[in-house]
Order: sequence, then structure tokens, then C-alpha cells
Amino acid sequence: MRTTSLFTVCAMAALLSCGAAAAQEGPVPSQCLAMAQSMPGITYANFTPAQVESGVVTITYAGHSTYVIETPAGVRVATDYSGVYGTNPVPDIVTMNKAHTTHYTDFINPEIDHVLRGWNPEGGAASHALVVDDIYIRNVPTDIRRGAWMEENGNSIFIFEVAGLCIGHLGHLHHALTDAHYAAIGRLDIVMVPVDGGLTLSADAMTGIVKRLFSSLVLPMHRNFTPLSEFTSRMSAEFALEYMDGNSFTVSLRDLPRRPTVRIPSRL
Repeated sequence: MRTTSLFTVCAMAALLSCGAAAAQEGPVPSQCLAMAQSMPGITYANFTPAQVESGVVTITYAGHSTYVIETPAGVRVATDYSGVYGTNPVPDIVTMNKAHTTHYTDFINPEIDHVLRGWNPEGGAASHALVVDDIYIRNVPTDIRRGAWMEENGNSIFIFEVAGLCIGHLGHLHHALTDAHYAAIGRLDIVMVPVDGGLTLSADAMTGIVKRLFSSLVLPMHRNFTPLSEFTSRMSAEFALEYMDGNSFTVSLRDLPRRPTVRIPSRL
């Protein structure tokens, strides 16, 4: 398994006049942001065109806020990893948020190659831009509610870019998103959304965010004791509702549903 933060960019000749593509250190260009999409010639250092534009991704709801994403190259990612769900097989990459110990763990299996925390233990905002084989993972910091006050940059929305898909996990989101957040997130074809109705955000506030993101697939998580209908009833006018027989499905860029759909795992 290869990891890199290198990228090769050959942008518009009129602007950059680059003859041969040049490799350089720095943030990997995102296929989910309008700016990156408007620049021709962007090539991921480890990616072939087939890896970027095609391939089948497997997504499995493991429990609570943990979804397991398996890429065409076989990289396994577990979201909001607490060590309880998504442990077998051992994931290659885990993301975490520190709202509660159901979203992170300090006891990391040494077989896990990459641990991406949604907060920075040293202070400030977490910043991730990781490429492993055919997946690129980045984060957008948000705040965490601590009683009557907000802890700045305590959470992250993670974005997983793989096989041409833009997949987002909202984490333990505690506040409305600003225009700057939406701009940093970019396009999300698939979004994983906490639907607890109050431990994160109210059902009204969360559905407002989801409707603005307008992803092709919405995957609920973090339901707790709130009836799922508190979320689905607010979504059904604009989004189709699909109840899965199991907890795992495959998806590619080519077979995203035509009508935006809330896809509900049986385990939720």
C-alpha cells in the first residue's frame, strides 16, 4: 500500500505555461471542489485515470457513526472509529471525532496504518490531506459543543474521494454550516448524516444542511433513541426513501440514483 502527499498539476497553459507536469509538495487537488474541477490536466500522483473515474466502492454500516468504506484497490476506511465497530477485518485507515468515546479511542490497534483525528491534540485545527493508493482523505474542521460553550475545531467533517465519488461524513456536527464550510466541503455525492435529533443538531437543522448539500445518496447514522421518522419525514418530499435488506452496498459514479435518495441500513 502506497501513501503520498505528492501531486502533479498541469493547469491551463495561458495561466501557468507549464510544459511538462511538475511534481511538488503540498495539498492534493480535490476532485470535489469547483476550483479543482475547473483546472484541466490535474492528475493524482498515485492514480491512473481508471482509478479516478471508475470502479466500485463498497460501503457498510457497522454501527453508531461507523461506516466502512472499501475502495476498488482494497483500502478499508472506518469512520468515527471507537474500536467497537468496523474492526474485522482491521481497517487500514480510521477517522475519529472526540465528542464522546463512542467516536474515538485512545487504544489503537497497531495494525491500523493511519489514524486521522478530527481534532488537533496539540491545539488549533486538524489538517489532513492523505492519499493511500486510490483514496484521498481530507477534512473540514468544525466546532464541538461542550455544555454551554463551544470548543473551536473539536470536530471534523471528513471527505473521502475515491473512484470519482465524493463521500462525506459529517461527524458529531454541533452547529450550522457557514458558506465557507460549504465551499470547503465542495460536492458530496454521498453524505453520512447524524440523525439523533438533538445530541448533535435538531432534525430541522440537520435536514436543512442535507438539503443544501443535495447529495445523491444520504446515509443516516448516530440515531440513538430518536425515531428515524423525525428525519425521514422531513426528507421524503424531495428525497426518495430506500430501506435496505442488509447493511452493505456497492456504488460507483455511474450508478448513483437519479433522484436523491435516503438509503437506510437495516441495522440502524
